[in-house]
Amino acid sequence: MNQPVLFEERPTANGMRIGVATLNAPQTLNGLSLDMARMLDERLRAWAVDPGLAVVVLQGAGDKAFCAGGDLHGLYRSMREAPPGNPWSNRYARDFFETEYRLDYRIHTYPKPVLCWGNGFVMGGGIGLMMGASHRVVSETSRLAMPEISIGLFPDVGGSWLLNRMPGSTGVFLALTGAQLNAADAFFTGLADFHVRQADWPGLLERLLELPWAGSGVGIDTDEEAPAFAPRSMNDGLLRQALVALEPSQGLEPGPLKQHSFQINNLCSGTDLLDIHENIASLAQHDDPWLSKAARTMLAGSPGTARLAFTLLLRMRQRSLEDVFRAEYVAALQATAHGDFAEGIRALLIDKDRKPRWNPATIEAADKQWVLKFFDEPWPEGQAHPLADLGAA
Repeated sequence: MNQPVLFEERPTANGMRIGVATLNAPQTLNGLSLDMARMLDERLRAWAVDPGLAVVVLQGAGDKAFCAGGDLHGLYRSMREAPPGNPWSNRYARDFFETEYRLDYRIHTYPKPVLCWGNGFVMGGGIGLMMGASHRVVSETSRLAMPEISIGLFPDVGGSWLLNRMPGSTGVFLALTGAQLNAADAFFTGLADFHVRQADWPGLLERLLELPWAGSGVGIDTDEEAPAFAPRSMNDGLLRQALVALEPSQGLEPGPLKQHSFQINNLCSGTDLLDIHENIASLAQHDDPWLSKAARTMLAGSPGTARLAFTLLLRMRQRSLEDVFRAEYVAALQATAHGDFAEGIRALLIDKDRKPRWNPATIEAADKQWVLKFFDEPWPEGQAHPLADLGAA
């Protein structure tokens, strides 16, 4: 049986090593399973304290996707088997979301450079892995999205933090429509740092083996006068130089999100979801196919997801990344017992009839009172939040 994540440690010219983690499930577009998340987290913990490991590389097997989501089939089975209405009884969902969110947070706070190859599809759980990396790379084939509106969840994995930091009201638009971004719009929204052609990626990995990486026993770490942050700073710089050297000379044309950002900001500003929903819906017959598809996706999607995603964006606007992960953990567990998550997966992946029966069925019914249950902590009274230690020294 193939390992779901492949790990390599490639020796460099000066004796340091590059750690390469490859998501190895190309048949499912490298969707992140619980086993994959556990394996990644365990290896990242080990590499973080390995003095001979200079840089971590995250990539996906095959050329179609880095990671196109999470383990929806496993979550669906767990929701079918768990007692109805009791999110804390779903042990698989508890473990999955805790492990995934801890992994994502680890990448955000990693002590060494993390290079993420966002080639092909990067969606949902893939966004969670990529957005915390220090060096995020897209190619001409990159398509990024948080399409949870179509499966009845919400943009999680820190999405409530990420979307709030996008220009203007574009994050609200993306949360409600699940619209796909190309490489240019990945830069516009702050999801990408570098652009490398797909054909140049193998050469980049070879080039990394030739660079004079800093680390324990190598380079400046042998100088007691060198500041403690110097190896990280040097290695960040070396990685940046290698990536910039491969960037295509011809710049990217503005993507559709940036092209329509003025209109989107006007349509999605304010705190009234019903108004914003109506404004986006007015684009369903727009001449621009990207805008019309975004509007039609929202209209076909879960009204409950729209309310939950929008409420999270409002509540998390000034909160820390740690607080966002904690709030999303509660909401994700509640979504396994309430709302449309199971129904969305059924319609898309199980029965594949693409005819979800959303409940509530309208945006008006998914009101401010309805959404409150997604913020109730589901564990026994007096128990600490499973992610309470995020951010602790």
